[in-house]
Amino acid sequence: MNNSTPIYDVAIVGGGIVGLATAWQFQQKYPDRSIVLLEKESEVGFHQTGRNSGVLHSGIYYKPGSMRAINCRAGKLAMERFCEEQGVPYDLCGKVIVAVDESELERLEGIYQRGQQNGVQCEMISAERLREIEPHVAGVRAIHVPEAGIVDYKAVCVKLADVLMNGGAVIQFNARVSAIRNTSDEIIVESSAGAVRAKQIITCPGLYSDRVASLSGHHPRTKIVPFRGEYYELLPHAESLVNGLIYPTPDPRFPFLGVHFTRMIQGGVECGPNAVLAFAREGYRMRDVNLRDMFEVLTYPGFLMLAAKYWKTGLGEMWRSVSKRAFVKALQRLVPEITTNDLHAAPAGVRAQALQRDGQLADDFIIEQSDRVINVLNAPSPAATASLNIGKEIVDRLDGRF
Repeated sequence: MNNSTPIYDVAIVGGGIVGLATAWQFQQKYPDRSIVLLEKESEVGFHQTGRNSGVLHSGIYYKPGSMRAINCRAGKLAMERFCEEQGVPYDLCGKVIVAVDESELERLEGIYQRGQQNGVQCEMISAERLREIEPHVAGVRAIHVPEAGIVDYKAVCVKLADVLMNGGAVIQFNARVSAIRNTSDEIIVESSAGAVRAKQIITCPGLYSDRVASLSGHHPRTKIVPFRGEYYELLPHAESLVNGLIYPTPDPRFPFLGVHFTRMIQGGVECGPNAVLAFAREGYRMRDVNLRDMFEVLTYPGFLMLAAKYWKTGLGEMWRSVSKRAFVKALQRLVPEITTNDLHAAPAGVRAQALQRDGQLADDFIIEQSDRVINVLNAPSPAATASLNIGKEIVDRLDGRF
């Protein structure tokens, strides 16, 4: 690298929705400052962002006062404004969270109380009202969340990238980061597309957040464990069984919401996901194996503790992974009319879940910083919904540095 190489005001690692939203918020706040965004793929939103179910979450599930709750509420409104301004379609189709029997009513009530504390527009409804909204759903009671919606987050990423580049930002594709050097007066980021110099760096690499943070000199207290979420999609003749979003009452011990039905903005209805350990950080198929990724997980004390505690639940998820009939049985708890003939396999996604050494799943967003570096270490759902507000919070942490 020679001295004629430009020094950017900020370098952002990761072209998923959190990285792009952060770059956009920086450009909004500092329009005269320079930005370079490094993305290891040839397009934006290729991994978690482009493979999720596209839900605009209301924030009903999250602990009041947590980063997830606060950023989800503000981020959802910001996302709706952005979509309206930029012409990205979205639909507030509404959602029901269903208790299928009496044993789930206490948990359902707990979720409703969280919704009330978080300011979510929601109401507890009877089985009769539930069937007016979703005629094919079985349940004894439900929470109706009319403000929940759907959007295409990949389309949001494409629009964010367009706005950024029109504003002068540089996006480097095929730029896999291999080293980060912090000198006395700048950050040097080495990648497969060459090296860049910057005054500040923000890392938002999703599935590789712990590794990239380590390159920056940070030592994360968590490790990313990849969980593959496998989906089915309703065939056209069965789509009328679902009007909006249909969710079960989740188990509070896990960050996953259980198999559910999601009407998609581009058409169709997605069913799932289950959650099984992926043997690669980009393990979208069962046969995808990366020996480094697999060894890292299987020797990590936190994962061994988690597996020992919840092995029975894990086996159930794995059984649904290999048995379509078992997957359908889980779906039939919500919509009894569903049959194996109503579904075909859909693309899977992989969730980057931060896990602590003591076996506890990180339950909130984790953003850590030093003088020149900000690392996003955990950004699970509802990160896509919350992304514009997460980006704002990250950029606000740069106050005084420019």
